[in-house]
Amino acid sequence: MKDKSASNSAVRGPLTVSGPTVSPSLSILKKCLFFGGIGIVAMVVLAFIFTDVAGVLSVLFGSLLVVTFFGLSLVVVHLVGKKMPSAVMGVFVLTFLVKAVGFAAILFALGSPDWLNKPWFAGAAVVSVLLWQAGEIAGFLKQRFLFFEEDASSGSADHTSTSALSPGESTTKESSHDV
Repeated sequence: MKDKSASNSAVRGPLTVSGPTVSPSLSILKKCLFFGGIGIVAMVVLAFIFTDVAGVLSVLFGSLLVVTFFGLSLVVVHLVGKKMPSAVMGVFVLTFLVKAVGFAAILFALGSPDWLNKPWFAGAAVVSVLLWQAGEIAGFLKQRFLFFEEDASSGSADHTSTSALSPGESTTKESSHDV
């Protein structure tokens, strides 16, 4: 089987430099939703088999609560990262605090409704968190980040390599003027 897009199985011309991932937060979000979605479907099926409607609703409520709060931070980081990339970490921490307070407020205000099956709710929340974290790790491992600007480093005409120096040499230029 031959690759029809390649000419004679070799690409001619200069290689292009690949850049950073265009939207890291959204690609991580997609991966997390994939892993989380599989887990939610599996837990709903198990709750349907082993319990009643209350178990299914508890699984959906616990899972969707986790997905909503965890997804919120990725969406906010994506939006802020487009406008002010240097502020991403600060906004991420602020979003974490808002999520923690919001999550606690919802659970406190909701209390324990009659329809809530506590073991299935808690189990679904824990499994959703674990699957979400697995999705974030899997998504983050595929990201490409730009550590330096190619133009900025190649724009200088004074390139010296320290690996080719002999033990007594220095990388600084010394003046040959006599005093």
